[in-house]
Amino acid sequence: MKSTLSTPLRVSSLVDTIVERLEGAIISGELPPGERFSEQGLAKIMGVSRNPLREAIRRLEGRKLIERIPNIGVRVAALSPRDLYDLLVVREALEGMACRLAAERMEDAEVEALEVMLARHRSQEGIRKGRGYYQEAKDFDFHFRIIRASRNERLVAMLCGDLYDLLRVYRYKSSTMKGRAGQALEEHERIVAALKARDPAAAEASMREHLRNARCHLFKHMDRSASEFSELDRPVLTRPDDGAA
Repeated sequence: MKSTLSTPLRVSSLVDTIVERLEGAIISGELPPGERFSEQGLAKIMGVSRNPLREAIRRLEGRKLIERIPNIGVRVAALSPRDLYDLLVVREALEGMACRLAAERMEDAEVEALEVMLARHRSQEGIRKGRGYYQEAKDFDFHFRIIRASRNERLVAMLCGDLYDLLRVYRYKSSTMKGRAGQALEEHERIVAALKARDPAAAEASMREHLRNARCHLFKHMDRSASEFSELDRPVLTRPDDGAA
């Protein structure tokens, strides 16, 4: 597999490109949560000088993807199993609420844009081959668009704030589990169908089902220290019209 970090750079803005390259390596797991690294070693791998690399790391620190630990150094940010579980439970409730509001407030053009987005996602090689479901950030992110469409700035601030990028790491990790990428896309399509039908209850239930299933897959495949949490969840197998979320 070709390394994301060592691919030759062709850049107009070196710092921006280093940020993108590091972000891709973190999201994909090439640089996994908790991984320590030296600026000097990373600069050598990427074939860049330390000044632009240092600025790129500073930017990613601001996005909570990289952290500096006293007496330890620089590492990829990580959440403990307890912190991650609690955060994902809260995310399910809040994003379910955001989806309910979006069903009431989205414009038709926004729903159509989501349909176009999912059509593009279905053609992704990673989804077709079951390797993972990768989404770029912000406006290229299915969840981000729905949250923004809730038109509730408090929800947007909570769900798209400090931990948004770090959660993307774990979202992608969940999608790489066997059978999950295609299932996640189908769940996205059910969410869009509920939004298009302007059915707030079904939209919320579909989103909560999707997020709970993602959480289940993630904790089922994490290391043994997280096993206590995997026992708390089971994948949701019912549909919203069955009266379950």
